[in-house]
This record gives sequence, C-alpha cells and structure tokens, in this order.
Amino acid sequence: MKNLLRPMLVLFVALTVVTGVVYPAVVTAIGQAAFPHRANGSLIELDGRAVGSEIIGQQFDAPRYFWGRLSATTPNPYNAGSSSGSNLGPTNPALADEIKARIAALHDADPGNGAAVPVDLVTSSGSGLDPEISPAAAAYQVARVAKARGMPAAQVEALVAQVTSGRQFGLLGEPRVNVLKLNLALDAAK
Repeated sequence: MKNLLRPMLVLFVALTVVTGVVYPAVVTAIGQAAFPHRANGSLIELDGRAVGSEIIGQQFDAPRYFWGRLSATTPNPYNAGSSSGSNLGPTNPALADEIKARIAALHDADPGNGAAVPVDLVTSSGSGLDPEISPAAAAYQVARVAKARGMPAAQVEALVAQVTSGRQFGLLGEPRVNVLKLNLALDAAK
C-alpha cells in the first residue's frame, strides 16, 4: 500500500498543476492574444468608461428606449452570476401570467400599436441574459420610441437598420438587433 501512495500523490499534484495552473494560463494567454475584446467581456465603452457588454443584456424600461428580452435571473435582472432560464413550461399558468403582464405593459406603453407582439418581447431566453431582439421586436417598438424622443420614425428605423446584424456567415442564426448598441445610437443621435 505504501508503494502506491507516493505515485498517487505525485500524479495528483502533477494533474492539479497541469489542469489547475498550466491549462488555464495557456487558454487565457491565447484568448488575450487572439481575441482580446471577447476575452475581456466584449465591453462597450462610452467616453472611456464601460457602459455594458455586447453579450449580456441590460434592463431598459423607459419609453424612450428599446426594451430587450425579459430576464429570467433572480433576484436581479440580467445578473450573469445567476444565469438560467425560467424553466416554466408552456402549460404552466405562471408563464401565461408573465406573458399576459408583459403584453399589457407593452400595450400600456404604446396604446395605439395594434400590431402582433413579437414573441421575444414577452418571453425570456434560455440564459435569461440575451442582449438582442429580433428585427420584428425592434420594429414593434419604433413608434413608441420615436414619439417619446420626438424623432421622426424614419430616423429611428434607420438607426435600427444600422445596428441590425445579419446571419453569421450568411446562413447561421437569424438577423438580430443588439439593444444596448441601439439605445446608445439613439442617445448619440439626439
């Protein structure tokens, strides 16, 4: 038994060093060298200070801003430390109540809008942190935002078009609008 203890301890220490120190250091170095923006959180800066991340949503609820997808994180919305989906199934009454409340809030904020509410404005994403909405969800909100800002709807639509990203490599995913980038573009347009 004693002659097995030493090799086990040596192996334990060696694997701890390799998997706990060497591997993370190599991956961090590669990430910093090849993808520094992404490796550091894909931060968006304004006037030299970070205002958010391209990959983590933020809560906007003022009528003059575009609203993103709902966050399923609790107790604070868009808290990356507690990322998770709501785990509410389609037959769960709590999900139906949440959707009805969100539709009511959207109609209260823009009573004249009779268009169908896009699903991504009334449901949360799998992570609860989604920073993007569909172009349809952005289009649904254009009139409200334009009215609240006193801007022509065409100008707001042009800003939406500017920040809309297409499919990756032309075929993967769906077109999407980053809500933080759009709201920053609106603030810059004044």
